[in-house]
Amino acid sequence: MKILYHHRVASKDGQYVHIDAIIGALREQGHEVVVVAPAVSDQADVGANGGWVSKVRQMLPRFCCEILEFGYSAYDFAKLCITLYREKPDAIYERYNLFLPTGILAKQLFNVPLVLEINAPLFDERNAYGGLSLTWLARWSELFTWRNADHTLPVSHVLADYVQRAGVPEHAISVIPNGIDSRLFHPVVGKEKQPEFSGSLVVGFVGFCREWHQLEHVLSLIVDFNRQRNIDDPEVKFLIVGDGPVLDELRKQARTLRAEHQIHITGLIDRQHIPDWLSQIDIALQPAVTPWCSPLKLIEYLACGKAIVAPDSDNIKELLTDGDNALLFKAGHLADMLEQIKRLLSDEALRQQLSDNAAASIARQQLTWPDNAQKIVGIFESLIVKP
Repeated sequence: MKILYHHRVASKDGQYVHIDAIIGALREQGHEVVVVAPAVSDQADVGANGGWVSKVRQMLPRFCCEILEFGYSAYDFAKLCITLYREKPDAIYERYNLFLPTGILAKQLFNVPLVLEINAPLFDERNAYGGLSLTWLARWSELFTWRNADHTLPVSHVLADYVQRAGVPEHAISVIPNGIDSRLFHPVVGKEKQPEFSGSLVVGFVGFCREWHQLEHVLSLIVDFNRQRNIDDPEVKFLIVGDGPVLDELRKQARTLRAEHQIHITGLIDRQHIPDWLSQIDIALQPAVTPWCSPLKLIEYLACGKAIVAPDSDNIKELLTDGDNALLFKAGHLADMLEQIKRLLSDEALRQQLSDNAAASIARQQLTWPDNAQKIVGIFESLIVKP
């Protein structure tokens, strides 16, 4: 099958991981994939936030940025039409973005089926968190794109409810969560920890650290736990794999508590090295999530067999079961999160049980990119009209 993959992602962050993984899985299964996307996405470094595009957005008023976003559609539509005419793909796979109706227009013009991957209700998300000026245009573009796709792929059942309420029929919705590459992310048995973590119990967080993750309270818990532990018990270390605006305050807090050796912050890490750092972690944290997402790092935690602490929001419960492959805390309740961490720190048998069940979840729930690619191709095959 020849598939045209269409997206408007200019950064090389978590979004691009998903894009690259699906394209790779489709190609490994023998399908030809042609990509129509911003050229800046190919030129950006891993972890980059969009380069000059992001800088322009920061300089301009919001409504100007939205006009430019929608204006990009004219250029994008021309690229799509040229590619569709030259390549004659069997189908279009699109990663949904706001102010981008061009995939639908092109599929209607060339009579090619389009499957739409939806990772967030972007109108609601941007209106709530970033703000929107051209709300009528943003809302129209979302509804037009969702309703006219031949099939939609929200990443969670919570998000599927948004899509259905927007007027997309249930038969045109299939939930496909994020996945992992099991060649990279898998349990590591018998590997020695790095010298700074040798003999220690490691609590870890992977990702971009924000204020609402409340990691300063996790650090305080670890320091207090170490002060009260028995001399024969392992020391607890806090490992943060990533970057973020709160890290300087965490370093300052560690100095104030005279606990600099109890925290290790890697900074931004190339994705290929993430599994190595995950192998150092015993207890993995997912302190907070947006209510509709399918967290990529959470699935990576599962694949690597981590003992996970995460909130009990509905989208998380699609992946995790309390007491089986994770300990869940009441979403938004700091004290409950800290209590679950303390429970795991004190119970080695429970940590091992959660670890074993976490690793087994990947096969049971089909949470790999090849699994996702097979599901996508199956949907395309059901849509393509045989001559």
